[in-house]
Amino acid sequence: MIPLVEFPELVQHYAPYFERVFSPAAFVQFKRYISGLIVSQNKTVEGINRLFVLESRNQSSLNRLLTESPFTVTDLNQARLDLLDSLPTTRLKRHGVLSVDDTLLTHYGQHFDEIAKLYDPKENHYVWAHNLVTLHYSDDDTDYPVFFQLWKPVELEPLERGLVAAGIALRQAKQALKTEAPDKWKAYLLGVWRRHSDQPEVAALYDSKLRIAEQLLSRWVEAHPELREHVPVTFDNWYTQPGFCHHVGDKLGLAYVGSLAEDDQVLLKTGAERLDAFAARLKAEHLQALKAHQPGLFQRITIHYTTTRGSASRTTPTARPIGSSRSASSAW
Repeated sequence: MIPLVEFPELVQHYAPYFERVFSPAAFVQFKRYISGLIVSQNKTVEGINRLFVLESRNQSSLNRLLTESPFTVTDLNQARLDLLDSLPTTRLKRHGVLSVDDTLLTHYGQHFDEIAKLYDPKENHYVWAHNLVTLHYSDDDTDYPVFFQLWKPVELEPLERGLVAAGIALRQAKQALKTEAPDKWKAYLLGVWRRHSDQPEVAALYDSKLRIAEQLLSRWVEAHPELREHVPVTFDNWYTQPGFCHHVGDKLGLAYVGSLAEDDQVLLKTGAERLDAFAARLKAEHLQALKAHQPGLFQRITIHYTTTRGSASRTTPTARPIGSSRSASSAW
C-alpha cells in the first residue's frame, strides 16, 4: 500500500470542476475517495481510508459520502460532461457515434441491492451480477460513457397489481405458478407486460433494459437536439428488436445500425427467413443478375472510418433495402 500525504496532482487539478456538486465537507471526502480509487489496490472504504497517513479520519466519514451525502449521481455526471465539453478533443462532435450496450458487473457475494443471477454469454453460465446499461460516445479523438443506469430486477407483486389496475386480465389458470413454478410465473407476467407495454401506464411498471436504453437516448436527444441528424446509434443484435428500432428511428429521429446474428429471423413480404439464408439468396440473385448483364442488387458506396494512422475512405458494396429488420411487423 502506498501511503498518501496529499491528494495526487491529477485529483487536485480536476476536482474543482466537481466542487459545486458537494458540500465543503463532502467535497473533501470526494477527493479522498477518488484518490483512493486511483492509488489503492484495496478499493474498499476501509482500504481507501487507511491511505491518508497524515490526516487520519474514521472510515465512517468516507462511508457517509457514499450512503448519506445529499449529492446526486445525475449532478455528478453532468459536472463530468461539462468538463469534457469544455475541452476541444473531448466535446461531442458531428462525426461522432453513439452506442448502446449493457455490462455485467459480477460479484462473488449475493447480498447486494439490485443484484440478480444473470446469464454471462462470455463465461457460458449464470453469475450473480449487476447489469449496467450505458450510452457511450466515440469519435476519432475520444470515447467515454455519456449516460448510464443500473437495471433492476422486476418486482413481481407490484407488477401484478399494476397490470390488474390497468385493466389487463391475468389468466386464472396461471395463478398456481406463483408457488408451483415461480420462474414460469415471472416469465408469464413479463410476457403480459411486454405485450401491453405500448400503454404508458403499463410501460411505467418496469424498466427493462430496452426501456432504459430508450430513456437514455431520449435524454441525449433532449440535451443535444442540434446533433440528432448527425450522430448515429449502434447496438448489438439483442437490442435490434422492432419496438426499440422504431423508437430510435421514428420517434427520436436518429439514424441507427443494429447488428443481427446468423440465426436471427427477418420478416419479408414472402415470409420469415433466417438471416444467413437470406444473405446467401441475395448474393446468388446478385451474381445471377450480373451474369445476365443486368443491374445487381448491390451498389458501391464510400464510407468514412478510422484507422490507426488516421482517417480513410473505403468503397464497400451494399444492398438496396428489400426486407425488414429482425422480427419486424411489416416489410420495407
